[in-house]
Amino acid sequence: MIEWTAIIVIAVLVSFLMRTFAFQTFFIPSGSMEPTLQIGDRIVVNKLAISWGTINIGDVVVFKAPPAENCGEPVTDLVKRVIGIPGDTLTSKGNTIFVNGVALTEKWPHTEPLGQSIGHVHLKANQYFMMGDNHSDSCDSRMWGPVPRSDIIGKAFVRIWPLSRIGFL
Repeated sequence: MIEWTAIIVIAVLVSFLMRTFAFQTFFIPSGSMEPTLQIGDRIVVNKLAISWGTINIGDVVVFKAPPAENCGEPVTDLVKRVIGIPGDTLTSKGNTIFVNGVALTEKWPHTEPLGQSIGHVHLKANQYFMMGDNHSDSCDSRMWGPVPRSDIIGKAFVRIWPLSRIGFL
């Protein structure tokens, strides 16, 4: 009995530590990331990729919702794509996003039209510009500004549900 109790306690502890510091699952509640992520998808986020790695344009990340986020129901965490990193200057014209004066080539699935334009945004140290892949139906940095690095939880790297859409992002 003592052996089984010890095994269960250790398993729960390891699970808790992994979820807290390494990997966590998230549920997609809205269509702002369609077609990449659908409503009801479940993703796994790598928290260590933020602590020990870099954040690049094109990464799909989960972050704490900005306090000014007033685009519908209140949520605690959001998932969006990084389109601007510290030092970048972003703007848009028509359906084209410009990063440092060069048109952004979106090599990932996304929908047009762009919707709300990007004014003229210069990202300071530790600031990131986020947008949903469903450009015209996404509440993102165009509405509430850049996201500080300290609010980024992790990089989404795999969809685990539904089973018919399981795969790496």
